[in-house]
Amino acid sequence: MKIFKNSLTMFYVAVMAVTTNAMFQPALAEASVEPIESPVALLERTSNQVIKILRDDHEMLKNDPDRIYNVINEYILPHLDNVTMAKLALGKNWKTATKAQKLAFVDEFKNLLLRTYSRSLIEFKDQEIKYFPVNLAADAKKTSVKAEVIQPGGPSIPMAYRMRIKNNAWKVYDIKIDGISLVTSYRGTFTQEIRKSGMDGLLKYLHDKNSKLIAKVEI
Repeated sequence: MKIFKNSLTMFYVAVMAVTTNAMFQPALAEASVEPIESPVALLERTSNQVIKILRDDHEMLKNDPDRIYNVINEYILPHLDNVTMAKLALGKNWKTATKAQKLAFVDEFKNLLLRTYSRSLIEFKDQEIKYFPVNLAADAKKTSVKAEVIQPGGPSIPMAYRMRIKNNAWKVYDIKIDGISLVTSYRGTFTQEIRKSGMDGLLKYLHDKNSKLIAKVEI
């Protein structure tokens, strides 16, 4: 579990975006003056930017951990597809949820990921991420970018970023770590909560959990 959590730190390092309600934003026109940046180039460029910030400001972030949220809001994740992540995490229950419930779930799930793993960014120090090239067809809309986390003195950790074209750009909607999906690993818990108390019960469960994480309560 420790390796899985440490690898999730790499997820936040490697994909950068402001995670807002992408589901309800109008799509950009298909024609674009600028060519779409390749998924590998995007991951490499953005992860290098975040890694530099984490290393340069390490002491500041360590002394004031709440600053990490500013880093996330400003730099991390401009290419995360929140809605597809939420759909995968909720599974078949997504179809039966109301629009209001979907909106609330997208927001709560985003906050759960943010609060659960953002603090581990502060501990980032000597790890590196190696990305492997992909061969994309000209009309490709989805891809998987393989990568590995290289840890000094420890085994490398294989990963795969699942990405798709949305709003004329590549966005990450899941990551597999040692073959385990970050997003769908939550599905069992969410399904259980829905069976117990319905979709509104799940939303309350997530809201309460996020409130505890904000208050730094151990759960």
